[in-house]
Amino acid sequence: MAETLGSLVDKLSIKNLRLWHMDEAKDIEGYEEKRKLVLDQRDRLIREIDAFTAEAVKGNVVLREEKVKLYNKPEEKGLFHHLGKVGEAVDQLAYQNILLWHLEDRIREEGLPDAGIAQLKREIDKANQKRNDLIDKIDELFEREIKFIV
Repeated sequence: MAETLGSLVDKLSIKNLRLWHMDEAKDIEGYEEKRKLVLDQRDRLIREIDAFTAEAVKGNVVLREEKVKLYNKPEEKGLFHHLGKVGEAVDQLAYQNILLWHLEDRIREEGLPDAGIAQLKREIDKANQKRNDLIDKIDELFEREIKFIV
């Protein structure tokens, strides 16, 4: 599947989270090299986002891939219908990635009982679904805005 604005923004958000956590643990082996690698990756993503949006304005890229989603709980569908602007959806995605990152940190804790692992797994699944829905929402909103320009 081709990259979309939502998928690129998602990757950028995660790179920034990784940088923040790396800076909190500067004593890791190879810190400087690893940090430089992540900074280079982040810079490439920023350039890719700029190139993507420039090509989108020209009508040269696919803005959104339709997906078939199978929800276990129909009430969880459309949680982000209230978001009306790309920036709002990007903000929510960045926040959702922070929540997801911390849930994944918690599940790696030593000595967590099986019941705790199962509960965290369910929370991670829900958070990841919201993340994917927000990526799709960014693409939907961006497509709507670009149609006014193109």
